[in-house]
Amino acid sequence: MERGFFAKVYDTVRKIPLGKVATYGQIARLVGKPLAARQVGWALHSNPTPYVTPCHRVVNREGKLSGAFAFGGLQAQRYLLENEGVTFVDEETVDLQKHLWEA
Repeated sequence: MERGFFAKVYDTVRKIPLGKVATYGQIARLVGKPLAARQVGWALHSNPTPYVTPCHRVVNREGKLSGAFAFGGLQAQRYLLENEGVTFVDEETVDLQKHLWEA
């Protein structure tokens, strides 16, 4: 994917409000590449500004946390989300009914 795609992903992820999450597929659709959910993951794994671009707010389509969360793993992602008020239905699944961002 071109650098422009990554920049669009980062710009979109920065719009996810505190206490909300988005899915990889949702971000892919919002940047105009609906079949590029996996590439969204690559972009987030390469996130050059982790405290500016809140990649911890992106989960899979089922609300599951990323086992490959680039900045500390599953527990770090959960910790960051819980501190924003995000609730979970089990150890690694966000309650998407309450917290899915509607862009």
